Amino acid sequence: MPDIPVTVVALLCVASLAAGWIDAVVGGGGLLLLPALLLGLPSATPAATALGTNKAIAIVGTTGAAVTYARRAPVDVGTAVRIGFAALAGSSAGAFFAAGMSTEALKPVIMVVLLGVAAFVILRPAFGTAPAPGLAGPRRKLAAIGLAGLGIGFYDGLIGPGTGTFLVLALTAVLRLDLVSASATAKIVNCCTNAGALAMFAWQGTVLWRLALLLAVFNLAGGMFGARTALKRGSGFVRVVLLTVVLGLVANLAYEQWAA
Repeated sequence: MPDIPVTVVALLCVASLAAGWIDAVVGGGGLLLLPALLLGLPSATPAATALGTNKAIAIVGTTGAAVTYARRAPVDVGTAVRIGFAALAGSSAGAFFAAGMSTEALKPVIMVVLLGVAAFVILRPAFGTAPAPGLAGPRRKLAAIGLAGLGIGFYDGLIGPGTGTFLVLALTAVLRLDLVSASATAKIVNCCTNAGALAMFAWQGTVLWRLALLLAVFNLAGGMFGARTALKRGSGFVRVVLLTVVLGLVANLAYEQWAA
């Protein structure tokens, strides 16, 4: 592990805790943790090492949140796992195409989509506050596998930021879940995609395991606490956090465009 000052390690622990909480509630924790790692690690550290270490940390918090949700929220684990495997395939394809194209050109499009999502959530206050009556039929489950699995998985491999948030929105819209159940399902999907990505990073040797283990403890605590908070506070609370994260995504992408 590179030589990192104790104060920086402490700040990374706090960032990991907060990222775990955000990710468990509505997704998007990587928007906090990954930049923190990029800033906290020595400047000579390759970006791939920050990405690999981030995945090793995130999978622990995501798994803890998924278990917490599964115990206390109605989750169709079978459907979630099928979507997860589709997302794993989609993210692999996205990563393959990412090597041959500029993702910078897509960022303005993503910003417009996010602003549209924010407007939709604001103008539709009932969105995701309660599940639709009855179970989602086979067609909706197949659509969820295509959109939330292959589609968003492809986006995750191609660009990445906000994947968890897009999953929550897609699962709410397609499967007609409330936001809490959608967050729970998204965590199971994220476990599948994170596992595939981590296996690749581990094979490439781009994971700082000692640092990842330490930060994973804080990410796990944040993830489990975030899941309990969402379950206790309900969909209205999740909706507020969702809007905050979406607007944060827009600001992050806008800054990256401006800085470039």
